Amino acid sequence: MNELWFQILICFLAGAGAGLGTGFAGMSAATVISPMLVTFLGVPAYDAIAIALASDVLASAVSAYTYAKNGAIDIKNGLVMMCGVLGMTMVGSWLSTMVPNSTLGGFSVFMTLVLGLRFLFFPVTSPNRTLQGGSRAVQIIKGAVGGACIGLVCGFFGAGGGMMMLMVLTAVLGYELKTAVGTSVFVMTFSALTGSLSHFAMGSVPRPLLLVMCVIFTLIWAQIAAKIATRADALLLNRLTGVILTALGVVLIAISLL
Repeated sequence: MNELWFQILICFLAGAGAGLGTGFAGMSAATVISPMLVTFLGVPAYDAIAIALASDVLASAVSAYTYAKNGAIDIKNGLVMMCGVLGMTMVGSWLSTMVPNSTLGGFSVFMTLVLGLRFLFFPVTSPNRTLQGGSRAVQIIKGAVGGACIGLVCGFFGAGGGMMMLMVLTAVLGYELKTAVGTSVFVMTFSALTGSLSHFAMGSVPRPLLLVMCVIFTLIWAQIAAKIATRADALLLNRLTGVILTALGVVLIAISLL
């Protein structure tokens, strides 16, 4: 019984962290869920990534719907990125089967901390016109290439591509943060679905109880965070996003050093 309650506690904390990160920053659930399941419950890294990606699907879909209702999503260019993402996610998932457990997830932890500090000290409050300034062909190429890179990261690191996607959307394509997060969770819904199905198809058999709990807790907290984020002004959203990502980055680095 004590073991069951401990599992519930870990899944709740992992789902809360993942959901808040998804709703506020378009962050992948895997950034939080994977290392927590591996560290505290002894779940194999490949299975933990499958659970995290599965948790991403509903949480990202609900968050995307909330952002869409508030006009903070770019579906047209998101679809272009999605083609690149889905095309490379399965490749990344296949490559991750060849990597030792200790290697998976390190990149996403590093990106979490870097982006957290970036949004704290260099907030993105308005578009830089990079996306709007180019021709339609240039926009399509940028979106497709960026999506392909994101998809590879998604499948390989189990990161859902959230951190990479946020960086591409804000730094390369010129989105302000709120629209970047909305577009990110829209694309991530499908990339996470593809990544999780790939992991399951390649032999991952996660514990059903852990899978269900992580999905539910992540979904609840992602919906709460998305509703708050869509009502926040740009500077406040940057600060909230920066605080959450920086705190998660520090915690996850500390966990990895234990």
